[in-house]
Amino acid sequence: MIETHGTWYRRGLRHGIPIGIGYVAVSFTLGIAAKVSGLTVGQAVWMSLLNNTSAGEFAALGIIAAGAPYLEMAFTQAIINLRYLLMSCALSQKIAPQTPIWQRLLMGYTITDEVFGISVSVPGRLDPFYCFGAMSIAAPSWALGTCLGILVGDALPARAISALSVALYGMFLAVILPPARKERAIAVVVAVSMALSALFAWLPGLSGISSGMRIILLTVLISGAAALCCPIKEESADEA
Repeated sequence: MIETHGTWYRRGLRHGIPIGIGYVAVSFTLGIAAKVSGLTVGQAVWMSLLNNTSAGEFAALGIIAAGAPYLEMAFTQAIINLRYLLMSCALSQKIAPQTPIWQRLLMGYTITDEVFGISVSVPGRLDPFYCFGAMSIAAPSWALGTCLGILVGDALPARAISALSVALYGMFLAVILPPARKERAIAVVVAVSMALSALFAWLPGLSGISSGMRIILLTVLISGAAALCCPIKEESADEA
């Protein structure tokens, strides 16, 4: 049975609810950082609505507070967010070849780590309206958390704010654990990714690499090795 765009949108909207709840908690700390950097409520909310990147926004706030030039801002954002290019390439293999260009562009804009996680887990073909539905609740939730953080962040104790900041990791676990339990190859990739990420963070020389470039290197190396060792049959990508 062929599913309509509306069906895909509602499914994405439903699957985006847990992401939205997590985003409210995580972006709360972003609102506090925005206030420290001198942003108004309106500026912080618009920044969260127009930029779908937590690491990029936190880095931007530091650059804004330091009064660095726009060129440094652009370069930093390009490095930090380069991983979304890889995610877009991966999802482009799951959508139909006749997908209109406007849907492709809008789909690229909606990609975050979490939305990519649930989208790439969809069996067979992916309709872009699934991503649209997920982002319809995820993006406003991120902006809402930012707004709450800048308005009432000072009223919460430091321990509560620290606890909120780990909610994002809980969402990642919820995305990767179900498929990892079903397929051994995915579980191995997850374990290797965690181990190499730890090495890159602790070993001298490697720890000096920026977080954005670190993600790019590990993504290319690990996904490339996984593709060679455990290739997916071409026919499976065409299943409806």
